[in-house]
Amino acid sequence: MTRAAMILLTIGGALFVALLAWQGFGPVVSTLMAAGWGLALVAAFHLLPLVLDAGAISVMFDRNAKHVTGRDAVFARWIGESVNSLLPAGQIGGPVMMVRQLSQRGLRMRDAAAAVTVSTTLQALAQIVFAMLGLLLFGASAAHGAMHDLQTAALIATGVLGALIAGFYMAQRRGLFGKALRVLSKVFGKRDWSSLTTRADAVDVAVRELYGERGKVAASFALSLAGWIVGTVEVWLALRFLGHPVGWIDALLLESLGQAIRGAAFAIPGSLGIQEGGYLLLAPLVGLPPEAALALSLVKRARELLLGLPGLLYLHFSERSWQRRRATRLPAVD
Repeated sequence: MTRAAMILLTIGGALFVALLAWQGFGPVVSTLMAAGWGLALVAAFHLLPLVLDAGAISVMFDRNAKHVTGRDAVFARWIGESVNSLLPAGQIGGPVMMVRQLSQRGLRMRDAAAAVTVSTTLQALAQIVFAMLGLLLFGASAAHGAMHDLQTAALIATGVLGALIAGFYMAQRRGLFGKALRVLSKVFGKRDWSSLTTRADAVDVAVRELYGERGKVAASFALSLAGWIVGTVEVWLALRFLGHPVGWIDALLLESLGQAIRGAAFAIPGSLGIQEGGYLLLAPLVGLPPEAALALSLVKRARELLLGLPGLLYLHFSERSWQRRRATRLPAVD
């Protein structure tokens, strides 16, 4: 873990604890306990948006890559989400592990990197559209004062996300990976970087080619947007189990803008503390008491643990299995 990641994790953890202490640990925990076995059902339901997100990656695969299946994309997406949720790697660790998993399953590294890069960008773009959808639907029924406060917070979060996505997209179009490797070669110039920069340039070419395939781009975006929308059911279910049911529009507001706030804080591992603060900000708009808002966030944290810990365990054994297969293919050295 880098020093910056450690500092951000410490800040997020302090904010997380402060918010729980502010609202009182007792009321929050008692509200969370009301969910009972419902936590497992919420975690199980999350598999549906996870499969949709995996589909948004798999449509980017080359038609000739028949040896890599949608099942491989689901496992790669599961591992990537587990890494993003539970390991202090910001939001870069998950995509890196998805590329690695897909390449281990037979997809060329350049194609795996391009598919994950483009689909991740489109997923972030779909997240902004999802946030705006929640804002528009809620605006049709909200009071003017509440809507004004909401617009300010939503515009800040989506503005930050939009700027990040635009910058990431422009960097991709201008050869992100090749330029990054050349910068690294100048900083750490003691070894030969030529083969790595050649591979990075190949990834840049593959990324540009994927953006040129309009059908794949549209399909990936549509599946990503569907994944965000279906995720609304997770919030709706969780609040029913917590004893604070809300309508579909309110659930959509909480999920869309809550995820936008979380996404804007991507640098903090797991958006620790920021997710909780976002739900506290949005709770009064849908009539949720503060302890229910924090309990909702903890339900999501529990779901991340229930799915993420097995994902990390699977990653561990998958890596060990791949290393053994790789060792058997290497020629023996006398």
